[in-house]
Amino acid sequence: MSLLYTILFFFLICTCSAESADPLGEFCNKGTNISNGGKLSANIDKLLGELVQKIPLSFFVSTSYGKGQDQVYGLAQCRGDVSTEDCSTCIEDAAKQIRQRCPNQADARIWYDFCFLRYNSKSFAGEVDTSFGIFYFNVENVTDPEDFNKKLGALMGEIREEAIVANNKGLGKGKSELTPFVTLYALVQCTRDLPELGCAQCLAIAVSNFPTFCNNRKGCRVLYSSCYVRYELYPFFFPLDSNKAELSNTVMAIVYP
Repeated sequence: MSLLYTILFFFLICTCSAESADPLGEFCNKGTNISNGGKLSANIDKLLGELVQKIPLSFFVSTSYGKGQDQVYGLAQCRGDVSTEDCSTCIEDAAKQIRQRCPNQADARIWYDFCFLRYNSKSFAGEVDTSFGIFYFNVENVTDPEDFNKKLGALMGEIREEAIVANNKGLGKGKSELTPFVTLYALVQCTRDLPELGCAQCLAIAVSNFPTFCNNRKGCRVLYSSCYVRYELYPFFFPLDSNKAELSNTVMAIVYP
Protein backbone atom coordinates (compact mmCIF):
# COMPACT_ATOMS: atom_id res chain seq x y z
CA MET A 1 0.00 0.00 0.00
CA SER A 2 1.47 3.37 -1.00
CA LEU A 3 1.04 6.04 1.64
CA LEU A 4 0.76 9.78 1.11
CA TYR A 5 1.10 10.41 4.79
CA THR A 6 0.61 8.83 8.17
CA ILE A 7 -0.38 10.55 11.39
CA LEU A 8 0.76 8.98 14.64
CA PHE A 9 0.11 9.87 18.25
CA PHE A 10 0.27 8.11 21.62
CA PHE A 11 -2.56 7.75 24.10
CA LEU A 12 -3.90 5.46 26.82
CA ILE A 13 -7.03 3.34 26.46
CA CYS A 14 -8.77 2.15 29.61
CA THR A 15 -11.18 -0.71 28.96
CA CYS A 16 -12.68 -0.50 32.42
CA SER A 17 -15.61 1.49 30.99
CA ALA A 18 -17.99 0.02 28.45
CA GLU A 19 -17.74 2.76 25.85
CA SER A 20 -15.82 5.96 25.28
CA ALA A 21 -17.73 9.10 24.33
CA ASP A 22 -15.05 9.95 21.78
CA PRO A 23 -14.94 8.36 18.32
CA LEU A 24 -12.01 6.24 17.24
CA GLY A 25 -11.69 8.42 14.16
CA GLU A 26 -13.49 10.14 11.33
CA PHE A 27 -13.02 10.90 7.65
CA CYS A 28 -14.33 14.09 6.06
CA ASN A 29 -13.80 14.08 2.30
CA LYS A 30 -12.69 17.64 1.59
CA GLY A 31 -13.28 17.08 -2.11
CA THR A 32 -17.05 16.91 -1.52
CA ASN A 33 -17.66 20.27 0.14
CA ILE A 34 -21.27 21.47 -0.01
CA SER A 35 -23.21 24.56 0.97
CA ASN A 36 -24.22 24.14 4.62
CA GLY A 37 -27.59 25.73 3.89
CA GLY A 38 -28.32 23.73 0.75
CA LYS A 39 -30.89 21.03 0.08
CA LEU A 40 -28.26 18.27 0.23
CA SER A 41 -27.18 19.37 3.70
CA ALA A 42 -30.80 19.29 4.91
CA ASN A 43 -31.23 15.83 3.41
CA ILE A 44 -28.14 14.60 5.28
CA ASP A 45 -29.74 15.68 8.55
CA LYS A 46 -32.97 13.88 7.67
CA LEU A 47 -31.04 10.78 6.64
CA LEU A 48 -29.16 10.72 9.94
CA GLY A 49 -32.44 10.98 11.85
CA GLU A 50 -33.74 7.97 9.94
CA LEU A 51 -30.60 5.95 10.69
CA VAL A 52 -30.88 6.73 14.41
CA GLN A 53 -34.56 5.79 14.45
CA LYS A 54 -34.17 2.46 12.62
CA ILE A 55 -30.87 1.14 14.05
CA PRO A 56 -32.34 -0.61 17.15
CA LEU A 57 -34.45 -2.90 14.96
CA SER A 58 -31.61 -4.87 13.40
CA PHE A 59 -28.27 -3.18 14.29
CA PHE A 60 -27.87 -2.34 10.58
CA VAL A 61 -29.48 0.25 8.30
CA SER A 62 -28.67 1.09 4.68
CA THR A 63 -30.94 3.67 3.10
CA SER A 64 -31.13 6.94 1.17
CA TYR A 65 -33.00 10.21 1.35
CA GLY A 66 -33.93 12.79 -1.29
CA LYS A 67 -34.00 12.74 -5.08
CA GLY A 68 -31.76 13.61 -8.00
CA GLN A 69 -28.59 15.57 -7.29
CA ASP A 70 -29.68 16.14 -3.69
CA GLN A 71 -30.04 12.45 -2.85
CA VAL A 72 -27.79 11.15 -0.08
CA TYR A 73 -27.00 7.55 0.87
CA GLY A 74 -26.29 6.35 4.39
CA LEU A 75 -25.26 3.31 6.38
CA ALA A 76 -25.20 2.64 10.11
CA GLN A 77 -24.07 -0.55 11.81
CA CYS A 78 -23.38 -1.62 15.38
CA ARG A 79 -20.94 -4.25 16.54
CA GLY A 80 -22.91 -7.48 16.68
CA ASP A 81 -22.05 -8.36 20.28
CA VAL A 82 -23.22 -5.15 22.01
CA SER A 83 -26.59 -4.48 23.64
CA THR A 84 -29.48 -2.68 21.92
CA GLU A 85 -29.11 0.21 24.35
CA ASP A 86 -25.39 0.60 23.66
CA CYS A 87 -26.05 0.33 19.93
CA SER A 88 -28.67 3.07 19.96
CA THR A 89 -26.55 5.37 22.13
CA CYS A 90 -23.53 4.87 19.91
CA ILE A 91 -25.37 5.72 16.68
CA GLU A 92 -27.01 8.75 18.30
CA ASP A 93 -23.57 10.03 19.30
CA ALA A 94 -22.16 9.21 15.87
CA ALA A 95 -24.93 11.14 14.09
CA LYS A 96 -24.25 14.23 16.21
CA GLN A 97 -20.49 14.07 15.99
CA ILE A 98 -20.25 13.42 12.27
CA ARG A 99 -22.14 16.63 11.50
CA GLN A 100 -20.01 18.60 13.93
CA ARG A 101 -16.76 17.19 12.59
CA CYS A 102 -17.74 17.12 8.90
CA PRO A 103 -20.30 19.95 8.63
CA ASN A 104 -19.76 20.75 4.94
CA GLN A 105 -18.84 17.41 3.37
CA ALA A 106 -21.11 15.17 1.30
CA ASP A 107 -18.87 12.15 2.02
CA ALA A 108 -18.18 11.45 5.70
CA ARG A 109 -17.55 8.44 7.96
CA ILE A 110 -17.13 8.03 11.71
CA TRP A 111 -15.94 5.05 13.74
CA TYR A 112 -16.67 4.19 17.36
CA ASP A 113 -15.78 1.06 19.30
CA PHE A 114 -19.40 -0.09 19.21
CA CYS A 115 -20.60 1.31 15.87
CA PHE A 116 -19.86 2.83 12.48
CA LEU A 117 -21.78 5.43 10.45
CA ARG A 118 -21.27 6.94 7.01
CA TYR A 119 -23.07 8.91 4.32
CA ASN A 120 -22.27 9.96 0.77
CA SER A 121 -23.94 11.75 -2.13
CA LYS A 122 -22.96 8.72 -4.24
CA SER A 123 -24.27 5.20 -3.71
CA PHE A 124 -21.73 2.84 -2.11
CA ALA A 125 -23.87 -0.14 -1.08
CA GLY A 126 -22.21 -3.50 -1.71
CA GLU A 127 -18.83 -1.99 -2.61
CA VAL A 128 -15.65 -2.95 -0.74
CA ASP A 129 -14.11 0.30 0.51
CA THR A 130 -10.57 0.21 1.91
CA SER A 131 -9.63 3.65 0.58
CA PHE A 132 -9.17 5.04 4.10
CA GLY A 133 -7.93 3.12 7.12
CA ILE A 134 -7.39 3.68 10.81
CA PHE A 135 -4.95 1.43 12.67
CA TYR A 136 -4.49 1.07 16.41
CA PHE A 137 -1.69 -1.05 17.82
CA ASN A 138 -0.23 -1.78 21.23
CA VAL A 139 3.30 -0.45 21.71
CA GLU A 140 4.34 -3.62 23.57
CA ASN A 141 5.55 -6.76 21.80
CA VAL A 142 4.65 -10.35 22.63
CA THR A 143 7.32 -12.52 24.26
CA ASP A 144 7.05 -15.47 21.84
CA PRO A 145 6.37 -14.02 18.37
CA GLU A 146 6.57 -17.31 16.48
CA ASP A 147 3.97 -19.11 18.59
CA PHE A 148 1.83 -15.98 18.89
CA ASN A 149 1.66 -15.33 15.14
CA LYS A 150 0.89 -18.98 14.45
CA LYS A 151 -2.07 -18.97 16.85
CA LEU A 152 -3.19 -15.50 15.74
CA GLY A 153 -3.25 -16.64 12.11
CA ALA A 154 -5.25 -19.74 12.98
CA LEU A 155 -7.77 -17.79 15.07
CA MET A 156 -8.19 -15.11 12.43
CA GLY A 157 -8.79 -17.76 9.81
CA GLU A 158 -11.52 -19.32 11.93
CA ILE A 159 -13.41 -16.13 12.70
CA ARG A 160 -13.08 -14.81 9.14
CA GLU A 161 -14.77 -17.97 7.91
CA GLU A 162 -17.44 -17.47 10.57
CA ALA A 163 -18.04 -13.87 9.47
CA ILE A 164 -18.87 -14.71 5.86
CA VAL A 165 -21.61 -17.18 6.84
CA ALA A 166 -24.90 -15.43 6.04
CA ASN A 167 -26.57 -16.22 9.37
CA ASN A 168 -23.72 -14.57 11.28
CA LYS A 169 -24.40 -11.17 9.68
CA GLY A 170 -20.75 -10.39 9.00
CA LEU A 171 -19.57 -11.05 12.57
CA GLY A 172 -16.91 -13.48 13.72
CA LYS A 173 -15.31 -13.67 17.16
CA GLY A 174 -13.34 -16.12 19.23
CA LYS A 175 -10.42 -16.75 21.57
CA SER A 176 -7.35 -18.96 21.76
CA GLU A 177 -5.32 -19.94 24.81
CA LEU A 178 -1.67 -18.96 24.39
CA THR A 179 -0.59 -20.13 27.83
CA PRO A 180 -2.51 -21.21 30.95
CA PHE A 181 -2.44 -17.54 31.97
CA VAL A 182 -2.73 -15.68 28.65
CA THR A 183 -5.64 -15.76 26.20
CA LEU A 184 -5.86 -14.18 22.77
CA TYR A 185 -9.22 -12.57 21.86
CA ALA A 186 -10.20 -11.56 18.32
CA LEU A 187 -13.21 -10.12 16.51
CA VAL A 188 -13.94 -9.27 12.88
CA GLN A 189 -17.00 -7.71 11.29
CA CYS A 190 -18.05 -6.65 7.79
CA THR A 191 -20.77 -4.16 6.97
CA ARG A 192 -23.84 -6.20 6.13
CA ASP A 193 -24.33 -4.68 2.67
CA LEU A 194 -21.32 -6.67 1.41
CA PRO A 195 -21.77 -10.00 -0.38
CA GLU A 196 -19.83 -13.01 0.94
CA LEU A 197 -16.93 -12.48 -1.49
CA GLY A 198 -16.71 -8.78 -0.68
CA CYS A 199 -16.62 -9.48 3.05
CA ALA A 200 -13.86 -12.05 2.61
CA GLN A 201 -11.90 -9.61 0.45
CA CYS A 202 -12.16 -6.74 2.93
CA LEU A 203 -11.13 -8.90 5.89
CA ALA A 204 -8.17 -10.30 3.94
CA ILE A 205 -6.97 -6.77 3.18
CA ALA A 206 -7.41 -5.73 6.81
CA VAL A 207 -5.49 -8.71 8.19
CA SER A 208 -2.74 -8.25 5.59
CA ASN A 209 -1.83 -5.01 7.40
CA PHE A 210 -0.79 -6.87 10.55
CA PRO A 211 2.85 -7.39 9.49
CA THR A 212 3.21 -3.71 8.58
CA PHE A 213 1.48 -1.97 11.47
CA CYS A 214 1.05 -4.60 14.17
CA ASN A 215 3.92 -7.04 13.76
CA ASN A 216 4.35 -9.00 17.04
CA ARG A 217 2.19 -6.47 18.90
CA LYS A 218 0.03 -7.42 21.86
CA GLY A 219 -3.01 -5.76 20.32
CA CYS A 220 -4.20 -4.34 17.01
CA ARG A 221 -7.25 -2.79 15.39
CA VAL A 222 -7.83 -2.15 11.67
CA LEU A 223 -10.86 -0.05 10.75
CA TYR A 224 -12.07 0.36 7.18
CA SER A 225 -15.39 1.63 5.86
CA SER A 226 -16.41 -1.94 4.94
CA CYS A 227 -14.91 -4.04 7.73
CA TYR A 228 -13.30 -4.06 11.15
CA VAL A 229 -10.65 -6.37 12.65
CA ARG A 230 -9.30 -6.47 16.19
CA TYR A 231 -7.28 -8.69 18.52
CA GLU A 232 -6.13 -8.19 22.11
CA LEU A 233 -4.63 -10.14 25.01
CA TYR A 234 -7.59 -9.18 27.19
CA PRO A 235 -11.37 -9.67 26.80
CA PHE A 236 -13.00 -6.83 24.87
CA PHE A 237 -16.09 -8.34 23.26
CA PHE A 238 -19.29 -9.46 24.95
CA PRO A 239 -19.94 -11.50 26.96
CA LEU A 240 -16.71 -10.58 28.74
CA ASP A 241 -14.63 -13.31 30.34
CA SER A 242 -14.10 -11.02 33.33
CA ASN A 243 -14.63 -7.45 34.48
CA LYS A 244 -10.95 -6.86 35.03
CA ALA A 245 -9.87 -3.41 33.83
CA GLU A 246 -6.99 -3.27 31.38
CA LEU A 247 -4.76 -0.30 30.59
CA SER A 248 -2.90 -0.60 27.31
CA ASN A 249 -0.37 1.68 25.65
CA THR A 250 -1.62 2.18 22.11
CA VAL A 251 -0.66 4.09 18.98
CA MET A 252 -3.08 5.20 16.29
CA ALA A 253 -2.15 5.59 12.63
CA ILE A 254 -4.48 7.23 10.13
CA VAL A 255 -3.56 6.13 6.63
CA TYR A 256 -4.55 7.48 3.24
CA PRO A 257 -3.62 5.24 0.30
